[in-house]
Amino acid sequence: MADVKVVTNQAKDAKSLQPKKGTNLVSSLAPFVCIFLGYVIWRFIIGNPSNFTKPDLNGGFWPSHEGPIGGFSKMYLGGIIVPILIGCFLTVLTFVIERLLTVIKAAGTGNISEFIRKVQFHLANKEIDKAIAECDKQKGSVGNVMKSGLQKYKEMIPNTELTTEQKILNIQKEVEEATTLELPMLEKNLVFLSTIASVATLLGLLGTVLGMIRSFSALGDSGGGEAAQKLSQGISEALYNTALGIGTSAISIIMYNIFTTRIDSITYGIDESGFTLTQSFASSYK
Repeated sequence: MADVKVVTNQAKDAKSLQPKKGTNLVSSLAPFVCIFLGYVIWRFIIGNPSNFTKPDLNGGFWPSHEGPIGGFSKMYLGGIIVPILIGCFLTVLTFVIERLLTVIKAAGTGNISEFIRKVQFHLANKEIDKAIAECDKQKGSVGNVMKSGLQKYKEMIPNTELTTEQKILNIQKEVEEATTLELPMLEKNLVFLSTIASVATLLGLLGTVLGMIRSFSALGDSGGGEAAQKLSQGISEALYNTALGIGTSAISIIMYNIFTTRIDSITYGIDESGFTLTQSFASSYK
């Protein structure tokens, strides 16, 4: 009968481990929505005809405006890669905010080390319910894992059918299953930050190269001082792509490292909580 119960619990856990389709769909659509918004910003805000001395009122998808007024409108002349880079930047901001909210929630309230010490104190005094109450106060991933382990811990105390080693294995298994539920939530969507960190710089360089090609093409069609002026303007416009790409990549790398460091500390707390439960049970209920 015990084996059947374990299999049933595994089936339930397997179901709960399945990712929510709605959440995954939102995450997948977010980059495309951000790129579309990037185009809207580039085309209708930066590329507003009032920002140019010689606007192209019939340009359609990509108007050929000339004579930008101010440095902000010069970004428009960087070309069609600019809206993609703006979209990448918006994507980074979207997932930074989403991950920040998730990590803050996962960290819970109070210091993790202090929380584990309180649980250890209650376990040493065999006050399981007080330890569970501490988990409810913590409200984070470490508290959730610890609570699952404590419930199994409490269930194993009166059990006379299993040996101490088997009880400890049951507690370990419960902690592992709870950990498996928490970790995917913490690491989800970080792949977008790591990918953009690499791609944004390359897109910036691509935009710069395309801008340089246009500049030298214009240079070949002109002559004298006008040619030098067009070349310098073209280089300046092309470098907006590089600036946007490097800036977006830098923010992605910084935030990715911040999040992974914070997640590592939470993961360490989860590992320590599992070790605490098994050691406490082994010493108190031999």
